Amino acid sequence: MENILYLVIPCYNEEEVLPETAARIKKKMSDLIGRNKVDQKSRVIFVNDGSKDNTWNIITKLHKQDKLFGGINLYRNRGHQNALLAGLLTVKDYADMVISMDADLQDDINAIDEMVDKYLSGVDIVYGVRSSRQRDSFFKKATAEGFYKAMNSLGANTVYNHADYRLMSRRAIEGLEQYKEVNLFLRGIVPTIGYPTDVVYYERGERYAGESKYPLKKMLSFAIEGITSFSTKPIRMITGLGFFIFLVSIGMMIYSLIRHFMGETIIGWTTLMGSMWAIGGLILLSLGVVGEYIGKIYLETKARPRFMVEQFINEKE
Repeated sequence: MENILYLVIPCYNEEEVLPETAARIKKKMSDLIGRNKVDQKSRVIFVNDGSKDNTWNIITKLHKQDKLFGGINLYRNRGHQNALLAGLLTVKDYADMVISMDADLQDDINAIDEMVDKYLSGVDIVYGVRSSRQRDSFFKKATAEGFYKAMNSLGANTVYNHADYRLMSRRAIEGLEQYKEVNLFLRGIVPTIGYPTDVVYYERGERYAGESKYPLKKMLSFAIEGITSFSTKPIRMITGLGFFIFLVSIGMMIYSLIRHFMGETIIGWTTLMGSMWAIGGLILLSLGVVGEYIGKIYLETKARPRFMVEQFINEKE
């Protein structure tokens, strides 16, 4: 078996950072090839996720200048997870192992060496895990840690402090290909594939240039996507809450009857209104959660393609 490594890097409006990303990764890949860690057929594939800036032009220019670089151009923006999946499934037949990472240089590229070493020792999936969150703000750290804890408590087998920086062998990607859901949450899907796994710890750096593609709104949406894609516990919680409220209502009815027979039929207005607002809010919240699941069922039954590749440029030889 040849140790052909492909790097898959989703890009959305990354014109500011791409030249520096390409320069650093070229140096790392040249080092790995020079030390015979990976085959000279190894490549770096940038996935253009419908960028509105000059990202695709930069990718094509890099490809013309150096056969190490290639690109996948999607017809339109499909989101980070779909762009990443498009890259993995497109290159899997050319590679023995594939490492996915972001374009913003926050992932430490020096961790690639250890990932490759673990692959060569027989590991199929290697997770890049942040060693600490000291550079994060208190809010970001608290919300991130809360997200992972909530996901795992609700039944999703996620790897703590792992995003999408990982190595996957060809057979692991072939296993991933068997998952046909439209609502993608790769951080939850990959751990369910099986095969030998390991982790590599690294220090996450600052974004080199440009703006973050995950503001608070997208982070919340991503969290909801992950929870509803991998767990039915929220619906079960609603069932339990409904049962609890039913028991409380029986208790309140008994209490009201006792007050009635005692001749005290006027109950506090505040208690009544508070109960009505609380129950009304819970009903709306419950409908919203159920609606999330119904919406996902609706999208899954359509079975629309998760991505469409317009162009794939790659020097395979």
